[in-house]
Amino acid sequence: MNKPQSFRPPSVDTVLRSTAGDLAIAQHGRMATTDAVRHIIERLRGGGPVAASAEQVGRMALDRLEVQSRPSQRPVINLTGTVLHTNLGRALLAEEAIEAVVAAMRAPTNLEYEIEAGQRGERDAHVRGLVRELTGAEDAILVNNNASAVLLVLNTLAKDREAIVSRGELIEIGGAFRMPDIMARAGATLREVGTTNRTHLKDYAEAIGPETGLLMKVHTSNYVVQGFTAEVEPTELAKLARQHELPFVDDLGSGTLIDLSRWGLRREKTVQDALKGGADLVTFSGDKLLGGPQAGIIAGRKDLIAKLAKNPLKRALRLDKLRLAALEATLRLYRDPDRLARRLPTLRLFTRHPAELRGLAERLQPKVAAAIGANWTVEATDCASQIGSGALPLETLPSAALALRPAGKSASSAVEKLAAAFRAVPVPVIGRIAQGTLIFDLRCLEDEALFAAQLDALKPELSDALA
Repeated sequence: MNKPQSFRPPSVDTVLRSTAGDLAIAQHGRMATTDAVRHIIERLRGGGPVAASAEQVGRMALDRLEVQSRPSQRPVINLTGTVLHTNLGRALLAEEAIEAVVAAMRAPTNLEYEIEAGQRGERDAHVRGLVRELTGAEDAILVNNNASAVLLVLNTLAKDREAIVSRGELIEIGGAFRMPDIMARAGATLREVGTTNRTHLKDYAEAIGPETGLLMKVHTSNYVVQGFTAEVEPTELAKLARQHELPFVDDLGSGTLIDLSRWGLRREKTVQDALKGGADLVTFSGDKLLGGPQAGIIAGRKDLIAKLAKNPLKRALRLDKLRLAALEATLRLYRDPDRLARRLPTLRLFTRHPAELRGLAERLQPKVAAAIGANWTVEATDCASQIGSGALPLETLPSAALALRPAGKSASSAVEKLAAAFRAVPVPVIGRIAQGTLIFDLRCLEDEALFAAQLDALKPELSDALA
């Protein structure tokens, strides 16, 4: 019996001179290509008796380089049914904001330079005026996100002092970040008052003492407590704070600048509401209901904003020129609320009509069914989308979806493999799995042609994925 011959690879130089090797060098450089060829040869040598030509090795090296050169962060198609999906980057930027970011990337800007005066300026000045205009606040300051905004406020106004908060408002936000932990990092001592479901004005009043730094209200935007409940109105807290010459801070979390009920959504407390309710400072996010880039905005009393600006933490938490450009462009859109739903992607996705989405589902249903084969059923069905990112937790949006399930008995492993196959296409398609069904909620699908075109890329993956 003849022994199988061991693998005798072509030389590295021979592979580099092949057509595939030459193409790899042109696209990825000689050093990277050489490393990839050596890796492929070593892998083949360790895999037993095989034969591979220089062209084949070059092609495998090129495939490896193309995978390695793919950006780690890349576009996906969000069919999860959650519009502001934290894991998928939350709000999509308006075209005006994208253009502003690109312009800021391509050239030096007057980020901290006053052109008219010819002297050093302040970066927040590019957005501060817009925040004042849109909210009615005396002044504003910008930081990295809303957690940073809360951190800066507490560290400035309540370091080594007590911050009084209702026990029912000690929220946990995404990634297991909890309000008590943020307070501790800020150097403030948490003083809980009331109970989980009921807090009264006297609870705050009895807690105020020489060590009190501020009163704080935290908007529970990511959950709702119902039943036997009581909470203190912001106007009452503001009056109590003024009586004791203490700042009253209202942390809105998501934060919105407009009444969403004009588009059929449940009314959410706005920044203007919080300021009119007596808050000395209001903190809120730029990348949630506002529909802009990740940012934390603090609006309110001018003297308190000045104190925040002097805190050394402000420099560590400041925004770069790209996000400032995007935020400024986003805020400018709010000057024209009548066109906002067309120009701001977040609001546009919130307000898509169910009939439009149902029509989209019915057009795509036969295409998806043909792509995944007779072993699957594909149904156009009604569903409910979510706002996401902790905003309006009980609010759902009537939507339409494609429901993909095995034609025979339920097979959860097959559904998982099908979901993985959709994630493996060039622009990954991200859905959700529920009750043995892969669901594609179409609310956030605006590029129908791209989705349909990728069904062809799905077919080569399908047989392996469902084996």
